[in-house]
Amino acid sequence: MSQELSSLLDLLDLERVEQDIFRGQSRFAVVPRVFGGQVAAQALVSACRTVPAERLPHSLHSYFLRAGDPGAPIVYTVDRIRDGRSFTTRRVVAVQHGQPIFHLSASFQIHEEGLEHQEPMPEAPDPETLPTAEELMPRYASLFPDTETPRRLLEARAAVDLRYVDEPPFASVGVRREPRSQVWFRTNGKLQGEFDDPMLHICLATYVSDMTLLDSVLLAHGRGGWAVGDVVGASLDHAMWFHRPFRADEWLLYDQESPTAQGGRGLAKGRIFTRGGALAVSVIQEGAVRIPRDEQR
Repeated sequence: MSQELSSLLDLLDLERVEQDIFRGQSRFAVVPRVFGGQVAAQALVSACRTVPAERLPHSLHSYFLRAGDPGAPIVYTVDRIRDGRSFTTRRVVAVQHGQPIFHLSASFQIHEEGLEHQEPMPEAPDPETLPTAEELMPRYASLFPDTETPRRLLEARAAVDLRYVDEPPFASVGVRREPRSQVWFRTNGKLQGEFDDPMLHICLATYVSDMTLLDSVLLAHGRGGWAVGDVVGASLDHAMWFHRPFRADEWLLYDQESPTAQGGRGLAKGRIFTRGGALAVSVIQEGAVRIPRDEQR
């Protein structure tokens, strides 16, 4: 296991303050606020710790309310909304400086057999044929406003081996592309022993799901990535459905697209497939996407 992955697992290992109250730490990201995937994953971890192990998350719905302060701990309070025969529901509120910054509702289910069908996995090249982030970033270093930004971007994603199928969004400034992107990802190391927990695999996928999803919105407008272009953005809400078992330490294809953008907001949809073609997760997110004011006149 890499040191970066070990640090991420420590980040998701929340301190239990009371029976249903947990405290998590943060780390600095590319932008001066808490990474949305971190707070979503930590909130899901806190909900999971109040649910029997045989009940796994099958969906979550969440809202980002305020920008998180990466220099302060986050307190997660879990409400036990319902414990049924098959389903369990939890509500989590994340608080910093006395104010809620994030709200999550998650539903859990025991394993059941039922009807089965799914969309086919889209075509994608083998992940091993694609460049790593460390190989890719130097090719586009000149596009960034300074030398620190690409370094921080690499550090923020170091726990994950993430590989773009096509050119990354930050290479597309001024070039309009189809609002669709694909990445392969897996954790930077195997999850073994105490870390080989189905709930942890789900929480890690939740963490990664917020990394690249809104990029597809920018591709349609030639705006490049968030760290390169002049667009200001932030996640507003985030929903996920977990369909089939998967491992976060094995290759997963994240197929992403944006069907619409309007009113200073952009919508993005994602599907996560296992390497064997099973549709494991569906994701939908809306984000604030604002252009400079002088362009709005």
